[in-house]
Amino acid sequence: MLTYEQLKERLGQIKDPSLKKSFKEVGGLKKLVIGPTGVVELEINLKDKTANEQKMKIEIIRLVKIEAGFPGIKIEFFESEYIPEGEKAIKYLAVASGKGGVGKSTVTANLAAALIRQGLKIGIVDADIYGASIPNVLQLPIKPLSATKDELMIPLQKDGIEVISTEIFMPAEKPLMWRGPMLGKMLVHFFNGTKWQDDIDLILIDLPPGTGDVALDVNKYVPKSKIMVVTTPHVNAANVAVKAGIGAQNLGHEVIGVVENMSYYLNTCNDTREYLFGEGGAANVAKKLGVPMMIQIPLGQPLDKSFIFKGNEPIGKVYDELALQVMKDLEL
Repeated sequence: MLTYEQLKERLGQIKDPSLKKSFKEVGGLKKLVIGPTGVVELEINLKDKTANEQKMKIEIIRLVKIEAGFPGIKIEFFESEYIPEGEKAIKYLAVASGKGGVGKSTVTANLAAALIRQGLKIGIVDADIYGASIPNVLQLPIKPLSATKDELMIPLQKDGIEVISTEIFMPAEKPLMWRGPMLGKMLVHFFNGTKWQDDIDLILIDLPPGTGDVALDVNKYVPKSKIMVVTTPHVNAANVAVKAGIGAQNLGHEVIGVVENMSYYLNTCNDTREYLFGEGGAANVAKKLGVPMMIQIPLGQPLDKSFIFKGNEPIGKVYDELALQVMKDLEL
């Protein structure tokens, strides 16, 4: 049986498959304890944990139990935060809502467009698997994806915004009827199997409404993603939005603020704001979450009848203001 130092040295020589560097080089060996009965307890940092965990588990068990002769082993894997020299860490911002129909995807797409206007490189993961709508909001032409030599998907692009979505893989108007485990498999491909443009500044994650499987899976794949909550002024939407925000905080995500969509209608006849869905929803959510209310987005439609407001339109300027707040909060 190896000594503690010998085992530590051998474990340090194992290579992380994604980084192609040893655990010793990238801090992969987070914890090593040999108990009084000889059971080895390990905590391992692993890049692309979901893709590599099973393979590495087999390799480590073979080393500890068969080669080193220890009677038992307990392993827990964590996502590695190691960034290779010369690479920039990808930042993520998830856009959440308590319920559907509050315009979360429209806010996500318009925020992406506003960030592009600020000179950033932006991608969107359409994680609303059953209700994917980002390609439609962006009016993105659907075509087969190309791939890199190492079989990473290259996202489709519209007006500089890169997009990965189930809409790209499904026939038009065909419903997606998957059970929970299939969601996780698709998200693995989205987060670990996509080749974003070089030096991408931010990836927005359009979450499904509520606090179900996808929210839990996103926490697993991008645990440091920050969250922005979208609601309407209506009390029913606001009450459920609080639950989405608290759920995110309970998972360890930082909620940067609350956006109130469809906040009011600006009546151009008398230049007054008409609050068609009531008032105070986002302010109440923000207060309960202990975060700022970032902005109020009025009702309206882009001048060109699309779904994306231009920078010279009044609501486009509201999104530009939101983009500047996001850039400040995420240090972009």
